[in-house]
Amino acid sequence: MPILHSTKNLHILEPPTQTREGVGVFEYTDNYTIFHYGRMPDTIPGKGEAVCRMAVFNFQMLEAAGIPTHFRRYIEPNRIEFTLSRMMDPSTARPAPGTRNRLLPVMTIFRNELPAGSSVHQRIAVHSVRPAAIGLTEAPTVGQMLEHPMIEFATMLEATNRFLDPAQAQHLAALHDQGFQDLRDLTLRVNEVISEHARSRRLRHCDGKVEYLLSAAGTLMVADSPGTPDESRFQFKGIHCGKQIIRDWYLSHGLEIPVQQLIAAGVPRDEWTAPPPLPPAFIPVMSDLYQALSQTWTGETRWEAPDLDRATQAAMHLVKP
Repeated sequence: MPILHSTKNLHILEPPTQTREGVGVFEYTDNYTIFHYGRMPDTIPGKGEAVCRMAVFNFQMLEAAGIPTHFRRYIEPNRIEFTLSRMMDPSTARPAPGTRNRLLPVMTIFRNELPAGSSVHQRIAVHSVRPAAIGLTEAPTVGQMLEHPMIEFATMLEATNRFLDPAQAQHLAALHDQGFQDLRDLTLRVNEVISEHARSRRLRHCDGKVEYLLSAAGTLMVADSPGTPDESRFQFKGIHCGKQIIRDWYLSHGLEIPVQQLIAAGVPRDEWTAPPPLPPAFIPVMSDLYQALSQTWTGETRWEAPDLDRATQAAMHLVKP
């Protein structure tokens, strides 16, 4: 997880060594990120704790399903302690296949459907990917449900993420054939567990991503914050439950931040034009949305947020023309 683009602060309690894992703490903040810009100018009160509680719930749910994770313990209200592995820069030294105690520099993306906002639509439209290359027979429709989950791969330690084909992903991840197959299989299992819980809460789990570390014992372990609105796209009655609401507002007002063009042009990050803040009406509505989603997901009642039905309707009104 690139810290530059993260909504979490990392605190290292015990640094990892070549042979021993370390211990870290993630502090979930009220920041949000879109367009690969990094932290946006506004904060959403309560978001950090709401997302953290969902992450803790999911780690415990995955562990109960027999899926290893890096989670160690919850530190209320908005921190988790986790197993920390080495972050090896793949641009300077590619480890030998099977090298242990390291964060894999590849994220695994799963897609159950292709809603508006899915990058698949844009990539097909500009011919950067062919439908056949990602398992489709033709260009998909917006909102298309997939018969089987789609698995894709992307970099995660670069200034902007790049999609990778499976061979590139395996090479960058430095995994043997069986290890790479295990990576795919575990991703499908993570998706299955999270999607099943989403259905039990009347949510649609459209897509998401999983990050992994390879432990000192050689075990693939789920890392970061799977199944939260920072890592997955959820919908309730067809309405997005997360930052897609904010992204849509920026797009509808022509305020998309051209990060890839800026990087390609060699513009230093500190010279990028800062994005404008959100209209003030967004902040309390988005705060309610994150808290309502968290309470729906975990079954806890901790805040005076509206139920998810009212929270999503209020959020939808923000972006209506």
